[in-house]
Amino acid sequence: MDALRRNNVQIAGSGTKTIVFSHGFGCDQSAWYDIVPRFANEYRTISFDHVGSGGSDLSAYDPAKYDSLHGYAQDVIELFDALNLESATFVGHSVGAMIGLLAAIQRPQCLSSLIMLCPSPYYVDEPGYVGGFTPTDLEELLEVVDSNFLGWSRATAPIIMGNPERPELGQALGASFCRTDPAIAKRFARVTFLSDHRADLPLCGTRSLVMQTRADMIAPEEVGAYIVGRMPNAELALMDATGHCPHMSAPAETIATIERFLER
Repeated sequence: MDALRRNNVQIAGSGTKTIVFSHGFGCDQSAWYDIVPRFANEYRTISFDHVGSGGSDLSAYDPAKYDSLHGYAQDVIELFDALNLESATFVGHSVGAMIGLLAAIQRPQCLSSLIMLCPSPYYVDEPGYVGGFTPTDLEELLEVVDSNFLGWSRATAPIIMGNPERPELGQALGASFCRTDPAIAKRFARVTFLSDHRADLPLCGTRSLVMQTRADMIAPEEVGAYIVGRMPNAELALMDATGHCPHMSAPAETIATIERFLER
């Protein structure tokens, strides 16, 4: 049960199937507030906080373990084991999706499907690959995060969220950033934005859905197409939603897209 306590696992729902929700950088499980209840009748729903976020056990943070996304994937695997999961659905947002990918590669029997919401295996532009950031832009971003994480959070959250006509969404995301432990968040930012998991994509045979939004400043549309082109059993859903957090800005479309995939 250590894994459940460490990651502040919350279990709800009454269904016979299981669906797991994994949040992205700067967020916690509250990001799924509008999503989880809609699946509670058909699924046992599991949401959790990555170490350093939300109600997770901050004392469990080990800089060596969490120096790569594999450390976070190990937490997910331990969660699978603690709950004896088999053939579950894993829904991950942004870096949470890539953590799910790594866990699916190691424990394919635990998952029947992997749903990746605005994922990116690598954020840096290279010849033949559009990641969304130049090396200089990304280093400058990380320097600002290091020097003033809370200030960066308040200023950047509305841009990440998009949907400027609904400023309350950016404010909600900024508040979530500010609930994250700043020291851990700074390290997690470097792990997130500097990791390169492109070579892992072909290793995941789990049936997968990549949900791509429009005008996403973190994961441009080219990234979704790149992922689907390199995963052996993946399909792309291009949403009408804009911004990087459609589960918060467009929950109805997010739910409908997930349901269509799971019903097939």
